[in-house]
Amino acid sequence: RAASSSLSTLQADPGAAAAAATLSASLWCAPDPADGYCGRILRAQTQGTRRDGHNEFRLRVEGDPETYHPGKTYRVVLLATSPAYFRGFTLIALKEGREGITDDDYTGQFQIIDEDETQFMTNCPPAVTESTPRRRTRIQVFWTAPPAGTGCVIMKASIVQKRIIYFQDEGSLTVRDATFSLVPYRVPAIECCACGTAKYRLTFFGNWSEKVHPKDYPRRANHWSALIGASHSRGYVLWEYGGYASEGVRQVAELGSPIKMEEEIRQKGDEVLTVIKAKAQWPAWQPLNLRAAPSAEFSVDQTRHLMSFLTMLGPSPDWNVGLSGEDLCTKECGWVQRLVTDLIPWDAGTDSGVTYESPNKPTIPQEKIRPLTSLDHPQSPFYDPEGGAITPVARVVVERIARKGEQCNVVPDTIDDIVADIGQEEKEEDDTPETCIYSGWSPWSACSSATCEKGRRMRQRMLKAQLDLSVPCPHTQDFQPCMGPGCSMEEPSTCMMSEWISWSACSVSCGMGMRSRERYVKQYPEDGSLCQLNTEETEKCVVNDECYTIPCMLSPWSEWSECSVTCGRGVRTRQRMLKSDPAECTEELEQTEKCMLPECPVDCMVSEWSVWSECNKTCGKGHTIRTRMVKLEPQFGGSACPETIQRKKCKIRKSLEQQSGCKLQPWSNWTDCTKPCAGGIQERSRMVKKGAKSSTVANCNNQREVRACNIYPC
Repeated sequence: RAASSSLSTLQADPGAAAAAATLSASLWCAPDPADGYCGRILRAQTQGTRRDGHNEFRLRVEGDPETYHPGKTYRVVLLATSPAYFRGFTLIALKEGREGITDDDYTGQFQIIDEDETQFMTNCPPAVTESTPRRRTRIQVFWTAPPAGTGCVIMKASIVQKRIIYFQDEGSLTVRDATFSLVPYRVPAIECCACGTAKYRLTFFGNWSEKVHPKDYPRRANHWSALIGASHSRGYVLWEYGGYASEGVRQVAELGSPIKMEEEIRQKGDEVLTVIKAKAQWPAWQPLNLRAAPSAEFSVDQTRHLMSFLTMLGPSPDWNVGLSGEDLCTKECGWVQRLVTDLIPWDAGTDSGVTYESPNKPTIPQEKIRPLTSLDHPQSPFYDPEGGAITPVARVVVERIARKGEQCNVVPDTIDDIVADIGQEEKEEDDTPETCIYSGWSPWSACSSATCEKGRRMRQRMLKAQLDLSVPCPHTQDFQPCMGPGCSMEEPSTCMMSEWISWSACSVSCGMGMRSRERYVKQYPEDGSLCQLNTEETEKCVVNDECYTIPCMLSPWSEWSECSVTCGRGVRTRQRMLKSDPAECTEELEQTEKCMLPECPVDCMVSEWSVWSECNKTCGKGHTIRTRMVKLEPQFGGSACPETIQRKKCKIRKSLEQQSGCKLQPWSNWTDCTKPCAGGIQERSRMVKKGAKSSTVANCNNQREVRACNIYPC
């Protein structure tokens, strides 16, 4: 069947710098030496029919990136839309403007994923082609981007549907790529030239919900773990793509526990300016009018101007979101005013699970941190067979709320810069419209200044309802000027204090507890007196407002084991893994149940043999017998019963009557058989004739006989 035309709906957006591809089917023809380094592999096929296609075939780089990151590896997919198909293909990557005449024209490095599907072309090593010509609708390979400075890259794909029908260099079979970074973090500047310090508020908006990410969404126990991070120098890396997760990162990624990560951060000393922490969210998503987005404040300065954080989406094997080394210093020697970034999940490389609730499966050896993609595994909740971009699961907003000290930014301050540094004066009267329904104001926060320099404090309220959409509702945040504890304009303190160290973890894991923070004296009064300012503060804290009683994070149950027996009744078991602190979990990790298999065979059981009976003849040849009883009939294919009666010959030379002179009456009839089957016994007897002499009666012994009866099986 010849392929139909039109590839237009799959054409890359000409206004964007997209990725490119050229393909030539090389299996059936050799290159013309005069036609370039590898030549147009399909050139010999142009005697056939060249079709213009725009809807049937597509070359795609996973995630549809607009740019590539030097040295990063991408998945490249060639697709045919049903009912179209292709038999052969060729895939190459060229520097923009090159024709493939020399080895230097080719760039990047392809890697084979499935050797049964793809291989490097023998007579054109930079190109990938099919291993076997057969009908197919999809192939995929890896491609590692070239080093920085290479410039734009053109990938090209050609396909052969039949020997006489081919497609080459058509709209969606050509993709152009540029040289900028794909990964969601910035390369830090070599040196920050900003002056003073800046204070920021980080607000985390989780967008991971069943509505946005419906596939296998875990309705039970979905949550974001406590957010943990720091503002730090270029000499410290919390996490980064292509690096390996530390133990602290692993515990956040797998367990949602920030304790080890915070310990690692604090051990870095002067490399870190502020530890960034925000509370966990249970469940993962709720409307903002029901629950405010978690936020945290932090500071940066000229040497510690990078910000990194991470938080786990749970339950998951080791999946997180976050920023790594985000530079808040601008090239104009100022501080970034506002940063908004959408976040996709990344894999910490410590657990090999592919679904939200996969059992624990440690990755050995540990792998590098990498972004999740839509082509990782068919069972992945983010899987897309066409390799589309993953819908972001969260958004982070970083806003500058204050600057301290002399600034040296080259670009003059804008109105937004000035407003951001001035706290709002507390209003004397409330001008809130009656159509706006708010919660009450929260208590005032601690002052942003821990010293006697001017700072500000903040309080918040939530907008619960807006009854008239035409009437705007005023602000939900309020600010007022303040100074550090013990300071006043009239009587400035002579003690210089450090900023407060971040609050400790709450003393309880659920409900209300206490937390504390500390600061230290940077400079004592010149007169040698002691500072009267507090160096420690405590306050109440609440963990999980509704106190969710989910102390256990458990994997799904495994499959039931084989029955413990091969027949009859036995038991079988199943297990599940504990993914949280065992001290707080009492759930059973193993279950046992009875199992039944076909009944076991039961062999026949018989009694011991009886003694041999007397000979059945009183004179001449006869026989004697012995018997045994069936105690248990065979069942379910068990061994059959052996014989239950045996006979042997006997011979009596002279009858007892003749020997002893005993005179007996004829034998009586045989009695009824004692059993209807399987071997019974019958008896008969005879009496001494009347009138016999008393001297002979004592010699009459053979008055009773026994024989076997009904010896056939039941």
